[in-house]
Amino acid sequence: MDTVTTTPRGRGRGGRERILAAAARLFATQGINATGMEQVAEEAPVSKRTLYTHFRTKSDLVVAHLQDLASSGATLEGVLTREDIPPRERILRLFDQPAPEQAPVRGCPFIDAAAEFPDPDSAVHSYAREQKLRMVRLVAALVTDMGCRQPVALAEQLVTLADGAASRAMVLGDADYGRHARAAAEVLLKHALPEPN
Repeated sequence: MDTVTTTPRGRGRGGRERILAAAARLFATQGINATGMEQVAEEAPVSKRTLYTHFRTKSDLVVAHLQDLASSGATLEGVLTREDIPPRERILRLFDQPAPEQAPVRGCPFIDAAAEFPDPDSAVHSYAREQKLRMVRLVAALVTDMGCRQPVALAEQLVTLADGAASRAMVLGDADYGRHARAAAEVLLKHALPEPN
């Protein structure tokens, strides 16, 4: 007797994308360490075999998730590469509140991931550090283009404000908390940049 094998709804092609989408939802709502691989497979939905074919370890999945976020432009750093916005406005948008659908307020995913993987030599922590250093380079390039004579120092100050505001927004559950840091950033920019002609 022939048996007919049916594929459960949602399974099949696109497994990797479904895994990353499921991981993003779960990591955002309950954190990385609180999310198990079996839970990701169930949420995707994919078999555990498919999950481990795409991501051998949880660290592999977390790094892929962070890479996906970085390439999407949906992180704090994403606005810095938008050439349709003037450089000063790009910097100030680091302090804007996230889109309403991004509840609960999670802060910076790279800082969150580094906190959950505290070993500085781990792949996750290393990738998070790389993104935070990239953020400084992007801001330094923007303020250099704007005529700042000490771009790295100013960039460090601005990203420290942005990261601090994102962290406090998460802890306080206040998506609009960045307004305080934005006001401080405007003062820093005013004093560090030449007056427009």
